[in-house]
Amino acid sequence: MTFWPFTKRIPAQAPGAVPTGDRGILVFSHTSEVIRAEKTLKEAGWRVRVMGPPLEIQSGCDLVIEFPIIEKLQVLRTLNTVHLTPLEVVPVSSPLLTPVDLFQVKDFGRYLMVRAANMKLTVDKATRIIVNVSGGGCPDVPYLAQELVGRPLDQAPRPRDLGHTLCGYALELAFAEMERQCS
Repeated sequence: MTFWPFTKRIPAQAPGAVPTGDRGILVFSHTSEVIRAEKTLKEAGWRVRVMGPPLEIQSGCDLVIEFPIIEKLQVLRTLNTVHLTPLEVVPVSSPLLTPVDLFQVKDFGRYLMVRAANMKLTVDKATRIIVNVSGGGCPDVPYLAQELVGRPLDQAPRPRDLGHTLCGYALELAFAEMERQCS
């Protein structure tokens, strides 16, 4: 038993714990690097989020990774193990540097649309059939739409298994959010 509360040892946070302090964002050149970095960091136990970049940092690709800035050195070491180096590591020090949430959900009555970044996925709420895929501008969008439209959400292939562009990645995020919304 300790009589002096300020002498108690505070246990260190686990690598995946979300600190209550500041956040930072990792900026990469290409979408494929963001996807690899997210996968690497999550496999290492870090709690990270893929977000849209703030307007002030519209360099590189259209996605950034939000992470606990206090863990910057360890996060960079983790990325270094797979030869990934971000273009920039930026502390989120003002509201202007806050990353943008990728998701927008719109209920049209019979239909529910989820937008993630530049891709939109629309489902018939009664049947859970995918009725539309739109957005993007990547060459694989027509193929993704062809493979998904007309299929029930629970029987459709995962967009991550079909496409390898920013559009395919964004559609995977929309697909996962749609599954969450429809559950």
